[in-house]
Amino acid sequence: MADQMAERIHSDVTVLLRQVNEGQVDAFSKLMTLIYPQLRRLAQSHFRRERPEHLLQPTALVNEAYLRLVAHDEHSWQNRAHFFGAASELMRRILVDHARAQRAKKRDAGQVVVPLDAEPAGPDARVVDLIALDEALEALARLSARQARVVELRYFGGLTVPEIAATLRTTARTVDRDWATARAWLRLRLCP
Repeated sequence: MADQMAERIHSDVTVLLRQVNEGQVDAFSKLMTLIYPQLRRLAQSHFRRERPEHLLQPTALVNEAYLRLVAHDEHSWQNRAHFFGAASELMRRILVDHARAQRAKKRDAGQVVVPLDAEPAGPDARVVDLIALDEALEALARLSARQARVVELRYFGGLTVPEIAATLRTTARTVDRDWATARAWLRLRLCP
């Protein structure tokens, strides 16, 4: 029963994304109503990597992402995975912008720690500054745009390997290799 419900929502999201891409005015608000709980979970997953006293909250992050998505004139999401990847990347940008603003207000106040692994941080997990991670991802993108995109979709978007493969139109094996290579490169860059 739960699988049928998830499949129906997945199908509805696909239909609504197509309608949004076609420019149907009310499709975006219907889409957001349908996927708001998933966006909220996505925002919460971003906050699992944030410091506890973070000024933003998941609801504020979802609302800011919503406003930016609505303001974007061209919508060309290919599928559900592509949309959630874009939404997650947008949430990451918002958090990075917020961290930079906090750092500008008060030196060293913008230190936002995130675990380098996809799993939530344990007591001995390595952590990095969100701004440093963003800068490292930009450097990785100059070397391999696909590897940087795999990191964004997997780490920030929470997409599965098959979903990333479909979004990037490649194989799961290639995604696995890119993920392993990118993680190793990021560890060397961020944890010398």
